[in-house]
Amino acid sequence: MGNGSSAGGASKLEALMANMSGPSGRGGGYGDRGGGYGDRGGGYGGGGGGGGGRFDRDDGPPRDSAPRRWDEGNGGGGRGSQQRNKRLELEIFGEPPVETEEQKAGINFDKYDNIPIETSGKDCPPMVSDFVELNLPDVLMQNIALSRYTRPTPIQKTTIPISATGRDLMACAQTGSGKTASFLIPMVTKLLRDPSPPPPSYGGRNSRSLPRALILAPTRELASQIHNESRKFCYCTPLGTVVVYGGADIRDQLRQLERGADMVVATPGRLVDLLERGRLGLSAVAVLALDEADRMLDMGFEPQIRRIVEKEDMSAERQTLMFSATFPPAIQRLAGDFLRDYIFVTVGRVGSATDLITQKVEFVEEREKLNVVLDLLHNVAGLTLIFVETKRAADELEYRLTQAGFPATTIHGDRSQPEREHALRTFKSGKTPVLVATDVAARGLDVPNVMHVINYDFPNDIDDYTHRIGRTGRAGHSGLATTLINDRSNSRAVGELAEMLRENNQELPSWLERMAQNAHFGSSGRSGGGGRSRGGGGSKGFGGRDARYEGGGGGGGGGSGGGYGGGGGGGSYGGGGSYGNRGGSYGDRGGGGGGGRSEDW
Repeated sequence: MGNGSSAGGASKLEALMANMSGPSGRGGGYGDRGGGYGDRGGGYGGGGGGGGGRFDRDDGPPRDSAPRRWDEGNGGGGRGSQQRNKRLELEIFGEPPVETEEQKAGINFDKYDNIPIETSGKDCPPMVSDFVELNLPDVLMQNIALSRYTRPTPIQKTTIPISATGRDLMACAQTGSGKTASFLIPMVTKLLRDPSPPPPSYGGRNSRSLPRALILAPTRELASQIHNESRKFCYCTPLGTVVVYGGADIRDQLRQLERGADMVVATPGRLVDLLERGRLGLSAVAVLALDEADRMLDMGFEPQIRRIVEKEDMSAERQTLMFSATFPPAIQRLAGDFLRDYIFVTVGRVGSATDLITQKVEFVEEREKLNVVLDLLHNVAGLTLIFVETKRAADELEYRLTQAGFPATTIHGDRSQPEREHALRTFKSGKTPVLVATDVAARGLDVPNVMHVINYDFPNDIDDYTHRIGRTGRAGHSGLATTLINDRSNSRAVGELAEMLRENNQELPSWLERMAQNAHFGSSGRSGGGGRSRGGGGSKGFGGRDARYEGGGGGGGGGSGGGYGGGGGGGSYGGGGSYGNRGGSYGDRGGGGGGGRSEDW
């Protein structure tokens, strides 16, 4: 996103960077913000290299005592110095990317800024055009510049002003739209300007951490990505950020929490585990964000989410920010239960792909798929992400591509967390420019400059398709998505794909249109009885409709497209009891089995 240009905002950010470039900086103070922190020593990640600063407490001050002092950390997650550290900056922000001319030409912020936006709710603040208008703390403006953000994306310029007022928010936006910064920037601002934050755990074994900000994400990959972004925005501040998720050593995560955590990023399962162990409390949470809320419900996490939000000691006065790429009735119900007097925002076509992605569809028999993919890899340079349906298929395709001279790696549920992280590192660096993945990588992962997404296996769910191809065309870049379809492909999803291509003004092959018609899409798809409406509440195409004003949220009848189990078929997508093979997700919409999919899936 940092390659766009905004004359006013960018020049002011550059001037701010110049003023704050020396180690003296602001002297670590926030006295001018009216919120204290006046003489705190080192904050985030100082001399030691990544955080982990310990609280020098002399057996622990009372909660409202004088400012605390932190020594410089050498660990991996807590606090450290508030002075700039070039080595640490390189670790957190990375080196400026070296982009090809093709990638530079792909950035199209003028088109990106034309994405339609709709808001509803009382007294909605006006949107901004650059970060300077947000009146953010100077250190946060510095970190935005270090992150190479020059101008806000449409969702950022709309939702950050809303969040800054303390209002609850429900935002539906296309994948790749910059949602992560949309909630992290106001979160960090709120924590920095709070004049009397409660202290974190004083440290030590069996201590109880009390974060002030909590972010829930469906998968460990997305949680790790959000945490990495939070480190950028918390750099040179007194704030500590920690990530906790299943599949990793809980002892290390407990040590990170003991060092102090103002902000916690968590998957629902691991967070419930920590709550049950008494090692983390939610009474101090002032702001809660739920990212990819639709995915969490898809994976069967609604019981855990409701326990976290409704049955723990989290304050009812907290601010809640909910982000979702689709807006089914289950998400509408969740918003109604968790949010108060919220503002509803839709950016782009809810549940559709960004217009910056060129979508190609090819009819390919199973036996010819490998040859077609090899041709595609020859013809399209750059990072390529290939999606398959099974872990076995991922491993087999990786082997065949590597044998054919295309270095590849995989990410799927059978790989350990270190193996997944290594695969992502080698993919991002270009050492293995082809990544073969199951849907575990489909949502949330932000890999810059993915030029091409290939759906080797067409998914059974059009939302999975949307999130897969959303790995390219991110933050103003153009992207390409190629999907291989044959007679074995799910006919219902094929029909929905045909409608999506029409909505996005993409090329619709005549053979695909015939396949869609043969699948009787008119009577069982999104626009027919019992079919899905990706916008929710009876909407179609652009803009999910706010159920409070549209009377939506229930199942639609006849041709209303009320979605997810409405009308004709009575089951998921108009059929009876689909998704039973995926661990019972969508169980409230079609009779799927019990118990959601594991977050390690």
